[in-house]
Amino acid sequence: MNPKNLIAVCTAMLSVTSFVCAQQTDAVNPASQDSTTSQANNKVLANVAPIKIDGQLVALTKSESGTYQLQDLEEARKYDSLWLKELYSNADLFSDMLLEIQNGPEQDSIFVVDLPTDTLKARLARMDEKTPFKVTYNASLESVIKSFLTRRRDLMQRMMTASQFYFPLFEQELDNQNIPLEIKYLAIVESALNPKARSRVGAKGLWQFMYATGKMYGLDVSSYVDERHDPIMATKAASKYLSKLYDIFGDWDLALAAYNSGPGNVNKAIRRSGGYENYWNIRPFLPRETAGYLPAFLATMYIFEYAEEHGLQYKKADRPYFDTDTVHVKNLITFDQISKLVNISTEELEMLNPAYKLNIIPKVEGKNYALRLPTTKIGQFVSNEEEIYAFVKKELDSLEKPLPNMVTAQDQIRYRVKSGDYLGKIAERYGVGVSQIKRWNGMRSNDLRVGQRLTIFPRKPYVASTSTSSTSKSNSSTASNASKVHTVQSGDSLWTISKKYPGVSIENLREWNGISGNNLKPGTKLKLCNCSS
Repeated sequence: MNPKNLIAVCTAMLSVTSFVCAQQTDAVNPASQDSTTSQANNKVLANVAPIKIDGQLVALTKSESGTYQLQDLEEARKYDSLWLKELYSNADLFSDMLLEIQNGPEQDSIFVVDLPTDTLKARLARMDEKTPFKVTYNASLESVIKSFLTRRRDLMQRMMTASQFYFPLFEQELDNQNIPLEIKYLAIVESALNPKARSRVGAKGLWQFMYATGKMYGLDVSSYVDERHDPIMATKAASKYLSKLYDIFGDWDLALAAYNSGPGNVNKAIRRSGGYENYWNIRPFLPRETAGYLPAFLATMYIFEYAEEHGLQYKKADRPYFDTDTVHVKNLITFDQISKLVNISTEELEMLNPAYKLNIIPKVEGKNYALRLPTTKIGQFVSNEEEIYAFVKKELDSLEKPLPNMVTAQDQIRYRVKSGDYLGKIAERYGVGVSQIKRWNGMRSNDLRVGQRLTIFPRKPYVASTSTSSTSKSNSSTASNASKVHTVQSGDSLWTISKKYPGVSIENLREWNGISGNNLKPGTKLKLCNCSS
């Protein structure tokens, strides 16, 4: 074995001492080890930080920057951050695709694209031979294809890159359910390959499941977990649902229409059309969005099939989905802890594990939750599981008490906006992001108004205050140190007075002095505490 590889092995064995590692590396070929390698190895071993848990000594290697280095036999992976940015940038494309489906091509658009109608007809005919979908030419489909090649060209280019991450997974699950592999293009139409996509009516994930439909097909939804966002679980559910719809209609075009608007709307359209069962014949009687749904699907299929002819290039993906793997999590663990121990960014963890709403993988009786990591990181996690969970337990135990009860802490709170609040301050208090608060509350801007109620899923465990009276007592105690009474001067207002006395709010002044309005008379004496005098 190469001496450098053995150094990595020794460092990975956290339970052995630096003395044993030093002996083994010297025994291989002491003469061949240059001074640089020896110094580097000694530096790593010197940073081994032992911690004692339940009477046992556990060592975690810590780098100079303060992060923990769990070494494994795998070579250090070469991660291209541009690939992660590529997947994250697709989040903005969901709304673009939705608008294209709902509104269709702009009526006054002039498409400048080298695609003669005869050429398009010939290509669609060749596609029809290879798929169970009815791929036939019509003017509406031509408009959508040309719109995608011009106004949505950037969207299509980026979908080709992102598809390399998700399509291998889709194809495997679709094949398991004996469903046409072309269904994979449906996820582009549904979500623009954004696993965090959420529609205005509450459909979520790559396959845009509504809450009830997701539950019907076995997708777990709780305050911590939403499996509609999980690529594998949601794809399994979508495959089962589409298979059931095909059993009902016996036609894949109608099955897709039913997937978008529900079987009831498709049946109504069939009746209103006079009994036609071809999608293009019942299309005028379908909801507007569904009318643009199948054309968008077929246009996407066409563009992927003839990408090269239209100058669209596949960019090599540095991390296809099959370069990742999962491990079942045995105890509660947070993304921050995984990031620190396995040396992977929380952003990448969020992208690989989108089902965890609060960046916490909980421990729930009777449930198995999995952590997805790059294959080069799975080995590190599995090889050091005992030490990782021991470290997490020690870290949670060291926090103030109710933090160890993270799983049983309040999952959701309703926060009342106070004077001086802003989104960044509230987000910091509960350990969440500003964008998350805006998403949970359907906010388009960062503006807040006093008294506004916000729904928040705290990442930091939240403990409700015991009572308003205890707060008042605390405020009165703070104020009493300064003065118990304030004499109103000309120009005073409740706001200016509250600012002079820390811990005293406008609401306190009104309550303690029986004030209902805002008018104050000079000379009036205001109590600054909840006291009798």
